[in-house]
Amino acid sequence: MTAERRTGGTPPGPDSPGPAESSWPVVLDALEGDVHEAEEVFARNRAEEIATWGRRSTDWVPPSGLGPFPDELRERAARLLQHQLAVAEELVERITQSQKQRDVAARMSYAPTRPVASFFDRGL
Repeated sequence: MTAERRTGGTPPGPDSPGPAESSWPVVLDALEGDVHEAEEVFARNRAEEIATWGRRSTDWVPPSGLGPFPDELRERAARLLQHQLAVAEELVERITQSQKQRDVAARMSYAPTRPVASFFDRGL
């Protein structure tokens, strides 16, 4: 969940960070919240929610005005990046699995089946 969704405000403009995104630790908290939200969606295992999450098309743009990224947060950011990549990989896997299931379902025939003999009489 992004910081603006957590605070209920509107997203800040590209040149002015909102009050909820005033420092790099807060920005990292918001990104971590997004990753945890994605994991919660996976845990509920609802195909439509997962597909919706996969269709999110906005790229994250770091807020301006925060200054350079602090060295003391680099390790935390690296761990977060690895976590994000793992969740993204799971997302791709779930979407691919869902598409395969839909393809199989589309190929299935729902017409009534014809009767099939249950045995053969070899005596004839």
